Amino acid sequence: MTGSIRGAWRATAVLAGTAAATTLLLSGCGAGQIAETAARVPTSVGNNAQSADNQFKVRNLSIDYLSTTGYPAGADAPLTVTLFNDSDKPVTVRVSSEGARTVVLAGAASGSPTTPPPANPTPTAAESPNPGGSPSGDAGSPSPGGSASPTATATPTAAPETPAEIQIPARSFVLLNKPTGRWLQLNGLAAALPPGASLPLVFDFGGTPVQTQAPVAVPLQPAPVATPVIEEGGGGHE
Repeated sequence: MTGSIRGAWRATAVLAGTAAATTLLLSGCGAGQIAETAARVPTSVGNNAQSADNQFKVRNLSIDYLSTTGYPAGADAPLTVTLFNDSDKPVTVRVSSEGARTVVLAGAASGSPTTPPPANPTPTAAESPNPGGSPSGDAGSPSPGGSASPTATATPTAAPETPAEIQIPARSFVLLNKPTGRWLQLNGLAAALPPGASLPLVFDFGGTPVQTQAPVAVPLQPAPVATPVIEEGGGGHE
């Protein structure tokens, strides 16, 4: 075998060995790695739905997380949701659910404003002092029947639950959650609602219903783990 042939075989062997080493190196670097898409966190943790014509949308709908045991039957559960009106007209949204007694609009911003009292109220005739400074002759006299008539007192009553109605202007949206001060709330759950469960809701956009499920949101941090109890003798048990 001539020197040129031996040189050619030597170069081929070196190239083959380099390629094999490169292949092993690349396969070793890729082993155990997670793809970039697998590490991405979704921007929406709730459920999304929309009408057939795509003019009305329900976005990021979820029931606020409470605890590892969830909500008991009869409890109230706040919701987080964003409602979109992409039509050219304002719309009134009404919300209902078969899993609760009613769905109400809660928060300070949902109440009607009250009229403040006048700055300088004028005393009534009963409150006006006697111009002469002396007490009236019949101020404390009993009634002709011999006994004073009882005064009627008003009994406070609970405020009625009004089903939720949300006004959304044309080409606009509304965000409803506790941080904004106004939110939707499920009052009187029909059954217990543990983490991982969901309830059906109907959003009626002025005659266009959008039906979807409201899942219980996941917690922002894991639940605390119970620590073992250390006995005096140094032993421990769960």
